Amino acid sequence: MTAIAATASSQRREVYAVLFRSGAFLTGMAITLFWLVCAIFGHRFVPYDPLASDVLNALAPPSAEHWFGTDQLGRDIFSRFIVGSQGILTVAPLATILATSMGTALGLLTGYFRGIVDDIISRLIEAFIAIPGIIVALLVIVALGNSEMTVIIVIGLSFAPIIARTVRSAVLSERQLEYVAAAKLRRESAAHIMFIEILPNVLPPILVETTIRLGFAIFAVATLSFLGFGLQPPSPDWALAISANYGLIGGGYWWTVLFDALAIASLVVGVNLIADGLHGALDD
Repeated sequence: MTAIAATASSQRREVYAVLFRSGAFLTGMAITLFWLVCAIFGHRFVPYDPLASDVLNALAPPSAEHWFGTDQLGRDIFSRFIVGSQGILTVAPLATILATSMGTALGLLTGYFRGIVDDIISRLIEAFIAIPGIIVALLVIVALGNSEMTVIIVIGLSFAPIIARTVRSAVLSERQLEYVAAAKLRRESAAHIMFIEILPNVLPPILVETTIRLGFAIFAVATLSFLGFGLQPPSPDWALAISANYGLIGGGYWWTVLFDALAIASLVVGVNLIADGLHGALDD
């Protein structure tokens, strides 16, 4: 048992060493942590109240007073830019956690039991994946009503089948190994074998897939908010700001959209860089 623990500890150290040498991972972590800090503490150091309107100073261009200018209601864009990650960094991670939990459970079931259980669940998963996720999200939100909880559930359900398919593939490889056969000989329950024996050994692909889905979840939340089905006013959410102001670009008011669009792009890129770094470290 000591030798096994020592081997596992050595493997973890190797993974950490690769991660901290990965420029992609470190860059992604820096970007993501920046927005996380802004989401938690941003309201404490922004120069203006992000919800306060000043119609006499509407659509002011970037200046020393308003670094990123103001929007059509006279709200300071820089202040809204800083705290705009609050909603998206609440909804997207919760949706991803839900998707990972459901997808992992389904993947373990289908990969371990095979047979009719695998056939039925896999066919349902394939059918669900074939439907565009944004269409499903819009239909469910229209039917159930618009709220943050609904968005979390919808996005979680949309991504769970994709994670389930990844977990199933990993479990199919693991179930053939000797430690699973040994657990069966000890008459361990199926739940024990799946969650205690197999799950720890398929965590690396689950971790990578979860990080990838988080990037997609951020984009999905932004898309729904832009369409009016996600986060709602007066939230300083970036996608809401783009939706409210993108019509002003033709009038030359580019600053009302540019900075929020860059914020969304940077957050998605940051999360994807973390996923790339994890994938590289866990594959080495």
